[in-house]
Amino acid sequence: MLKEFKTFAMKGNLVDIAVAFVMGAAFNKVVSSLTGGIVSPLIGLIFKSDFKDLKYVITPETVTETGEKIDEVAVLYGEFLTNVIDFIIVAFVMFLLIKGINALKKKEKPAPAAPKGPTDIELLQEIRDLLKKQ
Repeated sequence: MLKEFKTFAMKGNLVDIAVAFVMGAAFNKVVSSLTGGIVSPLIGLIFKSDFKDLKYVITPETVTETGEKIDEVAVLYGEFLTNVIDFIIVAFVMFLLIKGINALKKKEKPAPAAPKGPTDIELLQEIRDLLKKQ
């Protein structure tokens, strides 16, 4: 069983998937830093605040008569929009990557076809002729 697992784990496809997973995680960090450090501040200029801090406050923070602090309830749409931008960037790069791979596959020449032998009809005719001779 251990030998079978080793054979399975060392197959090319599984190793390729593992490498792609690690590279995808690293790429996600790069895209997140791009969005958080460059895109969000530029968009934040439009809204006059940090883009990730954009929110819609439903219930503001309050302090009760007993001195108990009740946190605000808010919809954090700035963080959501940042994650949507991250997704769009990653999806677009994946689209370009797949498009490039498909273009390279089209350029590869197909293997030459095996020489054709006689067709089924020709073989049947030969059999018929042999049977007639007997």
